Amino acid sequence: MNILVLISVVPNTTSKISFKDNDTLFDSEGINYIINPYEEFGLSWAVKYKEKNPETTITVITVGEVFTENVLRKCLAIGADKAVRINVQAKDGFSVANEIAAYDGINTYDIIIGGRESIDYNGGMVTGILAASLSYNYINPCTSLEINEKRAIATRDTDYHKESIECELPLVIATQKGIVEESELIIPNMRAIMGSKQKPLEVVESKFDKANVTIEKYEKPSLNTQTKFIDADNIDELVEALHKKEKLI
Repeated sequence: MNILVLISVVPNTTSKISFKDNDTLFDSEGINYIINPYEEFGLSWAVKYKEKNPETTITVITVGEVFTENVLRKCLAIGADKAVRINVQAKDGFSVANEIAAYDGINTYDIIIGGRESIDYNGGMVTGILAASLSYNYINPCTSLEINEKRAIATRDTDYHKESIECELPLVIATQKGIVEESELIIPNMRAIMGSKQKPLEVVESKFDKANVTIEKYEKPSLNTQTKFIDADNIDELVEALHKKEKLI
């Protein structure tokens, strides 16, 4: 089994976000970058699958500049065999999907795993565009996956129920919590971290000239100055505020 895991390198949710150059550029100074959580679930599933099927090969791929390599090394420490970085700034979901679709050997993968969405821009489009480009079966959002030879049995969440799907490989899935649980996420030990430095990290150049989207300006949400904080122990004040002032109870 040949598995490819798409990795979005995103700011940690605890990072303080700011912009520069008249709010036209994201300011990455001091930002701590991490694996997009939805894709960390998918990578952990792939590693656990390989534990039961040792002939499996796991490759992780990202579209991004050199700073993303630290996150790719963490993916290798978690259990991926190889990492690939497409050397161009990731600007929009269309160009990211197109870069990955154009990667040499993309058609050799039986399963391609991406996250339901990235936690920075929340576009949720890369996996779908990639599946369409490759004419692969596609399941989104995938919360469980079993492989039986060349067939997949998957569960996806809908608005009102869970849906079971059976299809042929190759397959693109968009994962979220459920494909593995948070308690099953793999935390690499020191030996794995040191070993990741010996695993291959390939850098390939972009095959496209420009992105489809141009960002003109960023804007932070306005602060809500009417928010009132009430001490957690002061239940009487909370009840009075909800009843007399807000008329909610």
